[in-house]
Amino acid sequence: MLYRKPDRLLIVLFISAFLPLLFMSSCTKKQVVKEEAAPVEQAVKEEAKEQPAETQVEEKEAAIDEESLKSDLKRQIESKLQDVFFDYDRYDLTDSSMKKLEANAAVMKSNPSASLIIEGHCDERGTVEYNLVLGDKRANTAKNYLVTLGIDSSRIDAISYGRERPFDSGHSEIAWAKNRRAHFVVK
Repeated sequence: MLYRKPDRLLIVLFISAFLPLLFMSSCTKKQVVKEEAAPVEQAVKEEAKEQPAETQVEEKEAAIDEESLKSDLKRQIESKLQDVFFDYDRYDLTDSSMKKLEANAAVMKSNPSASLIIEGHCDERGTVEYNLVLGDKRANTAKNYLVTLGIDSSRIDAISYGRERPFDSGHSEIAWAKNRRAHFVVK
């Protein structure tokens, strides 16, 4: 049997023809098969994602409702509280002032969770320093009387604004009389 050696040219042609095909087949991207979640699993996952958002919305709505209720209650209480007025350069209580404070004490007793700030105010006459001291005395006089009526002192703060926050900006005795007061604000 006669064996004939392949021609070199044929071998080179064969290699040059198939070598690029070999590289192309090895460089093709493999397809990634994505497994999609079953519709039920997907729905459960989406529901789980939505639930915290719904819970947050419900919590926010509850907080807003609570805030709104507190604000309404505060306004209701404040509408029942009466300012107390003082004579010029005085901080003692008149009979009329004591009756108003007794009514304010009744409001506070019927709302045991409410706390107050009593603001002491003055008219525009006098120095800033003098009016701050006088406003402090007016606020504390009202506070002390409420405490004698059974309101816990820890529920009441007193602050003086002197002549800085007038109720009436006029420059007459009528305006000044409106500004010499103890004003009640629910915290």
